[in-house]
Amino acid sequence: MRVFAAVLPPDEVTRELGVVVDALRKLPGADGMRWTGRAGWHFTLAFYGEVDDGLVPELSARLERVARRTGAFPLAVRGGGQFGHGRALWAGAEGDLATLRLLADRAEAAARKAGVPMGEHRRYKAHLTIARSREAGDVRAYLDALAGFTGRTWTVGELALVRSNLPTSGVPGEQPRYEAVGRWALGGAG
Repeated sequence: MRVFAAVLPPDEVTRELGVVVDALRKLPGADGMRWTGRAGWHFTLAFYGEVDDGLVPELSARLERVARRTGAFPLAVRGGGQFGHGRALWAGAEGDLATLRLLADRAEAAARKAGVPMGEHRRYKAHLTIARSREAGDVRAYLDALAGFTGRTWTVGELALVRSNLPTSGVPGEQPRYEAVGRWALGGAG
């Protein structure tokens, strides 16, 4: 199964961001972007790719330990940025980014210990992808619009293992479907 570890923002946070993204979608050139649906908004901690079903129980057990060892922390969606010269547009984060980064590092280490091939380690950059484009492009207008946005702060209280179900219909614009297949309370709470 195709899975990743993530922090899932609460509904009120995605609603706030949704107002901003709705405005971005009205900017010139927005129809050339593939906008991610609100159901797909998340902060990926570690992307595992295709994981053999036999490794998922061990990965889940290790992620549960990671969650227990990491305390809850404050986070908010703030600002934005881009990767690949405009090929990915994202909303950023503010709050306890050190703990978010620690959680990402631990989620990656958990996968390695569970036998999931992870490839090269990359420094974690907190981001929530809101749009993609096949072509590089000038996204300054989007970045300017995101620059002033700060959403409400919430307490991140759980780590999720999310399954990504890729579109199979071939219908243009169809989005992947995301399904949490594991959730663990941070700090052992809950």
